[in-house]
Amino acid sequence: METGLKNKHVLITGASGGIGIELARLFLSEGSRVTAAYHRSTTELKRIIHDWPKQAIMVGADIRNETEVKSLFEQANTAFGRVDVLVANAGIANPERAPINQMDLKQWENTLAVNLTGTFLSAKYFFQNLGRFRSECASLILVGSTAGLFGEAWFCDYSTSKAAMYGLLMSLKNEIVHLAPKGRVNLVNPGWTLTPMSEDTLKDSKKVKRILQTIPMRKTAVPADIANAILFLSSDVLSGHISGQAVTIAGGMEGRVLFAPEEIHLTGDSGDSDKA
Repeated sequence: METGLKNKHVLITGASGGIGIELARLFLSEGSRVTAAYHRSTTELKRIIHDWPKQAIMVGADIRNETEVKSLFEQANTAFGRVDVLVANAGIANPERAPINQMDLKQWENTLAVNLTGTFLSAKYFFQNLGRFRSECASLILVGSTAGLFGEAWFCDYSTSKAAMYGLLMSLKNEIVHLAPKGRVNLVNPGWTLTPMSEDTLKDSKKVKRILQTIPMRKTAVPADIANAILFLSSDVLSGHISGQAVTIAGGMEGRVLFAPEEIHLTGDSGDSDKA
């Protein structure tokens, strides 16, 4: 299927994470030019960039730092010109969960600095990029979480940062068209996905059973599930009239228990369940 993404310049933040690596691989396979922004590099990302030397670059950046984000876009423009698509994928979740009455202020501030301020800065310089290089079309994809929809006890820093993505979505969809008349902004909210950030939780069969009790499809996602949806929303050919939408990618997950524990039968490490 033709996506129209060949030679489009896609900037991905958080490109060294599980979803970010899959995004880089997928866009490159579509013929896109990719700027892969990372904070902590990985061997896998380096290998992908090495395999596509004419189509991709890696740029290290701390997205909490405005100077570094500005430099990120300058390096992207120097390499491949105008950025057509921004996937604001970078994010962190502190593994040391804490109730609000015990949460350290530093943890709260750092989570919001990466997940919310980092997204704000990325979007700011993307929009400046659109003002500098005029274009009819552009696409911004924000990455939220089901934690921002349903909340998560002992995880209020992460949940709050992801809930804020909806406010950005509804504001920026109206701003982007003043810079790119057919510009679009959309949001994806992944549910539980097998990535390095969640693998410790998803290796615990008791925790997986509790998670699957809330998911009608009784399985967790893999990075390709999220990346494919983002690619669709990035394409002006496939989703050119879709803007301001929040797409939840979570197997029908709800903020309530749907199945009794005995109805969950695990069949593999990925969190799949046989649905007998």
